[in-house]
Amino acid sequence: MHDDTSLTTGRVKRVLQERVRPAIYSQSIPLKVSWHELPGEPVTPAEGLALDYSPSQAGTSWGAAWGTTWFHLQGQVPASWAGRRVEAVIDLGFDVNLTGFQCEGLIYRPDGITIKALNPRNQWVPIADCAAGDELVDLYLEAASNPVLLDHHPFLPTEQGDILTSSSSRLYTTRRMDLAVFEPQVHDLSLDLEVLLDLQEQLPQGPRKMQILQALDNALDVLDLQDITGTAGLARDELAEVLAAPAEHSAHQISAIGHSHIDSAWLWPLRETIRKVSRTCSSMVELLGDEPEFLYGMSSAQQYKWLKTNRPEVWDRVKQAVADERFLPLGGMWVESDTVMPSGESLVRQFLYGQKFFRDEFGVSSKGVWLPDSFGYSPALPQLMRRAGFEWFFTQKISWNQQNKFPHHSFDWEGIDGSRIFSHFPSMDTYNSQLSGEEVAKASRQFREARVTNNSIAPVGWGDGGGGTTREMTGKAKRLANLEGSAKVAWEHPNDFFDRAKAELPHPPVWVGELYLELHRATLTSQHQTKQGNRRTEQLLVEAELWAATATAYTGAEYPYEQLDELWETVLLHQFHDILPGTSIAWVHREVVARYAQVIEQAEQLILQAQQRLAGTGSTAITFNGAAFTRNDLVFGEAKALESDTAAAVQATAVDGGYLLDNGIIRVAINAQGLITSAVDLASGREGIAPGQEANLLQLHQDFPNMWDAWDVDKYYRNQVTDLRDLDSMELASSEDSGAVITIKRSFSKSTVVQEVSLAPGERTVQISQSTDWHEAEKFLKVAFPLDVRAEQIIAETQFGYHKRVTHVNTSWEAAKFETSMHRFALAEEPGFGVGLVNDSIYGFDVTRDAKDAQVTTTMRLSLLRAPRFPDPQTDQGMQTHRYGLVVGADVATVTREGALLNSAERTILGAEPVAPLVRVAGEGLVVSSVKLAADRSGDLVVRVYESLGRRANGTLQLNLPLASATTASLLEDPLDGGPLELTEGGLPLALGPFEVRTLRLTTAG
Repeated sequence: MHDDTSLTTGRVKRVLQERVRPAIYSQSIPLKVSWHELPGEPVTPAEGLALDYSPSQAGTSWGAAWGTTWFHLQGQVPASWAGRRVEAVIDLGFDVNLTGFQCEGLIYRPDGITIKALNPRNQWVPIADCAAGDELVDLYLEAASNPVLLDHHPFLPTEQGDILTSSSSRLYTTRRMDLAVFEPQVHDLSLDLEVLLDLQEQLPQGPRKMQILQALDNALDVLDLQDITGTAGLARDELAEVLAAPAEHSAHQISAIGHSHIDSAWLWPLRETIRKVSRTCSSMVELLGDEPEFLYGMSSAQQYKWLKTNRPEVWDRVKQAVADERFLPLGGMWVESDTVMPSGESLVRQFLYGQKFFRDEFGVSSKGVWLPDSFGYSPALPQLMRRAGFEWFFTQKISWNQQNKFPHHSFDWEGIDGSRIFSHFPSMDTYNSQLSGEEVAKASRQFREARVTNNSIAPVGWGDGGGGTTREMTGKAKRLANLEGSAKVAWEHPNDFFDRAKAELPHPPVWVGELYLELHRATLTSQHQTKQGNRRTEQLLVEAELWAATATAYTGAEYPYEQLDELWETVLLHQFHDILPGTSIAWVHREVVARYAQVIEQAEQLILQAQQRLAGTGSTAITFNGAAFTRNDLVFGEAKALESDTAAAVQATAVDGGYLLDNGIIRVAINAQGLITSAVDLASGREGIAPGQEANLLQLHQDFPNMWDAWDVDKYYRNQVTDLRDLDSMELASSEDSGAVITIKRSFSKSTVVQEVSLAPGERTVQISQSTDWHEAEKFLKVAFPLDVRAEQIIAETQFGYHKRVTHVNTSWEAAKFETSMHRFALAEEPGFGVGLVNDSIYGFDVTRDAKDAQVTTTMRLSLLRAPRFPDPQTDQGMQTHRYGLVVGADVATVTREGALLNSAERTILGAEPVAPLVRVAGEGLVVSSVKLAADRSGDLVVRVYESLGRRANGTLQLNLPLASATTASLLEDPLDGGPLELTEGGLPLALGPFEVRTLRLTTAG
């Protein structure tokens, strides 16, 4: 028999596209259209419904970039349509390939209740399941004319990413606004044909494939192309047998969950995300009513809160669907945040605020963390997830690795402290599944743990820009529930999937350490002011909690719960994985910088109010230390008048056009070009700078990645580098109190840099404060420190500890890590000697091993600024500031302390009284992370402590108030099993494992 496969498939594709799908609506009449184009920002639904409308019609251009147009659609169902299903069909000018990335709409009834959304893959609105005939139709449509920024030729610079610079021209033209008769049999035939066509493409040559092809031919043989409606049933009859054939016993099982990964901001501003959430949720609750087996899951407490605050009519429907256990709150986080750059306390608050919202509003808690699209995952996460009470972790993004394929789909992930959490990556490699034949076959074909278990998850729906699951997807799911040659598909709660997967995999494979994404490495640097604002606000909120809790405990001052909650929620929102990484449009980052400024101002005010209450009224200069380490004789949480510093003054000597700085701890040589050529630890005599090399050397690279401009840096960027040695000026200023400061000015290309290199008395850190007037395009600015250290590994701070990365590139896994993450420090260390780099707002760095004359040295470079042109063509332009330091003769304890001090300033106010620390922790390596009042407003004190050195530690916690009871708590501040802790006169004894995070809940006496 001849092979006619291509003839059959070509026939089916054409008939499906040109005849069957157009016949899903057999009759239509136009709706009467009127409209109102808003001149500015969106209005509330009530205001939109009350607008004055003027006549319009289909075929009219509408919508400037970021605009809103309200349409009023009216009509009457013809009497001849009685008994038929009637829908409104509305095409706003959609491109079906850009769902979530262009214009969208939301349909309202005249009473303001939403019906569902409109998008390129969802253009219908229900009117009547069984029309009586002559029904009046009255609909309102809120249409958003969001511009297309990621088009078929993506990553082109555009000014459309900010309403301040976008075009006023109308972007879209309506094509269709009709009432139409929906033909269920034709719609079902289209899905039958699509599912079978997709399935046979994935099958090998054999009986099943041939039987499907013959059935397809048979179906089209009886289908009258001039009477699709009348013969669709006959065609379906020809397909019934192949669709009824059951799946094999060994078929892969796909647990589908309706989903729409809605980025809280990306190629749209936050205000538009609020509307995207309401549009998607409206459609999903509508679909839940139509499909009794369908389940829909949505993460991000922030998005639910937006609904509650801004769209109560949608919120009520969602809340009922949650109560019915059909709409599933997932993830337990405030937003789907970046997990590499937020501080440990920020990740704790992501869980605390997320789960609290779900508990308060729905009476449920998430059992797992749902993070499909974040750009790599910190090795601190497993412990934090477990200590927050989570049982599982889900993501997908590691499948995007450029070089190395991740070896597992279901596995245990082990973090820096040894905690493990059961984790799953969907084997179809997407969080926006359409349940296509290719996706379903891929899920089965590449599932890595198939020897011992055979289950994977499929998040099903249009995502990123929203949209969610469609009736076509649920229709496919019905056909794929038990179909020969295919994986089985069933709607299932992720909790049930994970319970079964863990039971089937009692001894899962283990992945240890960070889940490094071999892509999007430049997100550690893009949009520096966003990252700087994040670091600053994180620290300020922790300090505000400390002083507010202390003021409450000592003076009875009211604790500012509402203000702190509001500020934390703002900071947590902006840790979303397209905001903090710097990959959103200009509008987003412009607003972010302004919001950070507001948070800083309000946090500073809270701190000052608490400190004034504590210090009282007086004329004595009282200095407060909010850093978790002793500084200038002040311990953590202490305030008093400081005595004069007795440390030796810094000696500054001019040498060969440069300077030699010596404070008795370290000696630093700066040459005539303003570069550090020597940094000696005087106690050991060890040199920190590699022989013949220069440190604090600014280096400029060409930076034009193959794709994803704001996201990516490709390794070939290193092939072009310009060392910025030219000097405009260099001046020395010094005093016995402040030490020595050398001011260095440089110019290059269109930019200028001013550095203040300083050495203070009694310190082993050379600090650099840098201001850059940055006007580059597609360039990457780094600062290099070649070190006379043979480091086998680099130690970099992460949340509540550090992790180590080898410095060699023996394997492709190490070679891929040419740009890596840090928090406040990175350390190059060999036995007995180390040199560290600390910073106040830098997250990206790189390391190379260098060899000369058989001597291996280590070069660390901090990543300072980039200048990508998409999606924000003005990324990082203008004035930027950094502070970083070179710590000479350092170990982990030293750089941990120095990094913390650099990120927290002393505060001095006039007052009368010293302030004793509310909390003291004794024990080498034990660090207080936060002191606050409990979120449940019980008045209990919550103290979080962690072990910072990576080894077991013993110590004590002392409270400067009498204690009634103490318990160990989860990160959500829930008491853990084990009962109350034993109180002793010396305080609470502590015994922590390496990098362990311990949360203590304390009730004071009286």
